[in-house]
Amino acid sequence: MTAARFSNSARYWRSPLVPGADMVTAEYYDHAFTPHWHDAYTIPVIEAGAEHYDYRGSNYVAEAGSVPVINPGEVHTGARAVDLGWRYRVFYLPVDFVQSIADEVADAVQPMPWFSTDVIRDADLARRVKLAHQVLETGADPLAAEHALFDAVSTLLVRHAGQRLPVARMRMDTARVDVMKARLVEDLTAPLSLTELAQTVGLSTFHAARLFTREIGLAPHAWRNQMRLNRALEALRAGESVTDVAAASGFTDQSHFTRHFKQTFGVPPGRWR
Repeated sequence: MTAARFSNSARYWRSPLVPGADMVTAEYYDHAFTPHWHDAYTIPVIEAGAEHYDYRGSNYVAEAGSVPVINPGEVHTGARAVDLGWRYRVFYLPVDFVQSIADEVADAVQPMPWFSTDVIRDADLARRVKLAHQVLETGADPLAAEHALFDAVSTLLVRHAGQRLPVARMRMDTARVDVMKARLVEDLTAPLSLTELAQTVGLSTFHAARLFTREIGLAPHAWRNQMRLNRALEALRAGESVTDVAAASGFTDQSHFTRHFKQTFGVPPGRWR
């Protein structure tokens, strides 16, 4: 059976967590991009199909699961490489944003990051970029979204930037971790960004997330969700409705609560109760 071809549709959107950035969720069949360039880093992840593009005097094909990064100011094109077209998610990240993450990772000012022309074929990186794009698009959990974005961009920089990026060493700091834990549970229903959490302990966003994850074994948003679930158990035992418990625990909706509950306890909250 022949796969259905993609349509020509694109949705451009923005997130308050990444000022100045543009994101696009799109699929194309017979659209062809003329030679053009962006002021930002173009960081796509191909979800299905394949894209053909010209870049710096050569031709490239980026298939599903690849991350074909384009440097700022570099002229490139884009068109389908297979009959059905291609579907992808793209970050257009400002230079100063990517530079700031590079500086945070190294804990020192770094040269402007630059990437080779080769298509990046790194399945783990592709998964991280896709996850960051998805959670930013839903906008449901700013803590999870910002963590996923920093994780994706720092992974890209450490593994694939042209100039090897040194990762600063970090000492154990139980006191700071305890302060972050207290901030995370202060109000489980209040939105909290990773930047706000890092400011609580006077660290950069990257280093706060790295410190917490290394010492606790969970990222800040995952630990916070676990605390929400643990506190939800008492209310469920008392016979409160799943809908009420989800809202009181800080989850965006009942489906969000049910998904996390089942992943942790193996059954939906209604059956557990």
